[in-house]
Amino acid sequence: MDFQPVKASDKEIIDKYMKKANSRSCDMSFAAVYLWKDFYLLEYTVCEDMLIFRTTEDGSSYSFPIGDASPEKALLALEAHCKENEEPLKLHCVYRENEAWLEEHMPGKFEIEFDRDSADYIYECEKLIGLKGKKFHGKKNHVNKFIKTYDWAYEKITDDNIDDCLAMLYKWKEINCEPGNIEKHAEVCVSENALREREFLGLKGGLIRADGEVVAFAVGEQINEDTLVVHIEKAFSEVPGAYAIINQQFLVHEADGLKYVNREDDVGEPGLRKAKLSYHPEFLVEKGFARLV
Repeated sequence: MDFQPVKASDKEIIDKYMKKANSRSCDMSFAAVYLWKDFYLLEYTVCEDMLIFRTTEDGSSYSFPIGDASPEKALLALEAHCKENEEPLKLHCVYRENEAWLEEHMPGKFEIEFDRDSADYIYECEKLIGLKGKKFHGKKNHVNKFIKTYDWAYEKITDDNIDDCLAMLYKWKEINCEPGNIEKHAEVCVSENALREREFLGLKGGLIRADGEVVAFAVGEQINEDTLVVHIEKAFSEVPGAYAIINQQFLVHEADGLKYVNREDDVGEPGLRKAKLSYHPEFLVEKGFARLV
C-alpha cells in the first residue's frame, strides 16, 4: 500500500470520500486533516475505493476505511500490509456503525474499545441559540449580562478584520499557553493556520467585539447535510460571558438551516467536560480503536 503525505492538492480526493461517508464526526473533514497533519504525522491512500489514513505519531495506526463501499476488501488489504511489514493492525476512528459492521461481517476478528475522551458532543442548534428553559438559565444570564455590559458586535471574519483576530489569538496564547505544553502550542498554530487558510479550506469564521476589541472568535464548517462543526473557539475567560456569546452568535449567523452543531471532544479535561455537558448535548459521536486479534 502506498501512503502519501497529505498535501493541499489532495483536497478534492479526500473531500470526495469524506462526503460519501456522510458523518457528523469532526474528523470527517479535509480541514481537520490538513490542519493537524503535521502534529499527527498523517498520510493517506485510496484502497478498494476507500480512503485510509495512517498516523505514525505513536506507532502506526490506520483509520477505519472511509467511503460508501464495503470496507471488507480494504480491511483485508490492510491486514496483508501489516503482516508483510510485521506490525500489528490497529484501527482508529472506529464508530459505532463500524463496530456493528465488524461484528456482523468479521465476528471475533477485532477487539474494539471506545474512548470517552475523544467522543464528539452534538447539540441542537435551536436550543443553543434560544437558551430557553430552566436548564439553560445560567447560560442565558451570561449572555444577557455581556450584552448589557459591553458595546458589542458580531462580525464575519474577513481579510478586513483578520489581523485583529490574529492579535487576539496571540494575546490568548500569552495568557493560556505554558512553554512546555506542546499540545496547546499546536492548538494555537492550528488556529492561526485555520484563520489564514479559511477560504481554501472552506471554513467560515466569526468574531465578537466588546467595546471595539476582539474578545472571542470561532471557526467551523458544515460537515454534512444537517450539521455544523465548530473546529476552533477562543475567548478571553477574563471577559465575563465571552465564551457564552460566541457560542450562541456563531450559530445565529453561521448555522442557518442546520439542525445540529458538533462542538468536538473534551480530550479528557475535567473542566472542559463539565463545560460541554453544561450545554446538554443531544448525543455523542463515539469513537474507538480496533485491534486485530
